[in-house]
Amino acid sequence: MSALHSVEPTARPDLIEAERAAALFLRALGLDVNNPDLADTPRRMAQAYGELTSEPAFSPTTFANDGRYGGLVLARAIPVQSVCEHHFLPFHGTAHIGYVPGDRLLGLSKLARLTQMFARRPQVQERLTQQIVDWLVDNLAPRGVGVVIDAEHTCMTMRGVRALGSTTRTSVFTGTLQANPAEFLVQI
Repeated sequence: MSALHSVEPTARPDLIEAERAAALFLRALGLDVNNPDLADTPRRMAQAYGELTSEPAFSPTTFANDGRYGGLVLARAIPVQSVCEHHFLPFHGTAHIGYVPGDRLLGLSKLARLTQMFARRPQVQERLTQQIVDWLVDNLAPRGVGVVIDAEHTCMTMRGVRALGSTTRTSVFTGTLQANPAEFLVQI
């Protein structure tokens, strides 16, 4: 098992330059950013996308599994918010993350922080699901991991096909949960 990975946030966005770019973008779409209704929109866009694409710091907290707990640890309905890397439109939903511990237990809040760390960047849902699984496998060496993410992609519901209300589910299972995913799935 490798050492636990603390992850420092990526470089902070240049909000002044992002605001300039947002104004240019809006003008290119034929919008008048001098209109009082849109005058502050470039700044708000820069702040919003800066927030959506800035990874928070992540310092994992683990504990010895000295009680030898061997059941499923499951955190359900963890909020997921990200930006689709193809259209730069938001997607949002919930993640269900579970693992069957080996020698280490992860602090429960760290499952939500882990999700945020990988979601706060331009992303695709399939990769996000796999990244969470890989981090848990690499850092905890659990006997099994399961991650299921359900999300609505605004690039699919607000443009293109406009499939309002549709969601996408991705799932990855390893170890004992790959052999028997029903134990996980019946509880989400």
